[in-house]
Amino acid sequence: MVLTPLPDSRTEDDGSAVVRVLSYNIRSMRDDLAALARVIRACAPDLVFVQEAPRFFRWRKAAARLAAATDLVVLSGGATAAGPLLLCSLRATVERTEDVLLPRTPGLHRRGFATAVVRIAGTRLGVVGCHLSLRADERLAQARALLERVEAMGTEHTVVGGDLNDVPPGGAFRLLAGRLQDAREVRPWGGEHTFPSDGPVRRVDAVLATDGIEVLGCGVPAGLPGVDDFDLRAASDHLPVLAALRVPAGHGGSPARAARR
Repeated sequence: MVLTPLPDSRTEDDGSAVVRVLSYNIRSMRDDLAALARVIRACAPDLVFVQEAPRFFRWRKAAARLAAATDLVVLSGGATAAGPLLLCSLRATVERTEDVLLPRTPGLHRRGFATAVVRIAGTRLGVVGCHLSLRADERLAQARALLERVEAMGTEHTVVGGDLNDVPPGGAFRLLAGRLQDAREVRPWGGEHTFPSDGPVRRVDAVLATDGIEVLGCGVPAGLPGVDDFDLRAASDHLPVLAALRVPAGHGGSPARAARR
């Protein structure tokens, strides 16, 4: 099955930008790196929100290897954000980056956010990558912290990508989707479920956006030209989520308006 076209990256006459963003849990690059790179390149993203990036021995070299294999550059994150990693194309101009570590719960993996502010064409965009906890109470607390971080970005428009470890009816997912646009819900495109990759039955990965950003399509890019089903299964235990968003032109440092009131 071949998908209907998703809008390509472009700059509009009014300075707004169509931006393609990809969220992908890559299981520390323990699977087929060549397949992973082919999937990412075929999606032609401007921004990639990676979860479970390599965090230990020579993790920076691993992140650089992934970026080089996908014709992207490392933007922020990795081990310094406890796993979330941001990649971007040369279309993005970096204004600032910050890695945020969340409080550690004894016995559980530490979590964090990879954040950045970028400019693409005439737009200014906050970017937050996350991978929330497997435990419900900690996950809900991290979802609250994520909304606070979005509010604190100082950008009128912000995009969040991540593995929420929750499904849409769950408490953390509902909290986030109540304050941010769930791009898949707003404009479905492609496949829905993201886990596990060899027979997906749950949607735990998402792209979220603040109001004012227009969602042009969002979903799993199975059937996208250049994306092979074998590669999707071989690349990771998660399927990626690809979205096309139209970000309005900005006027510099507008006050944050990160959530629906």
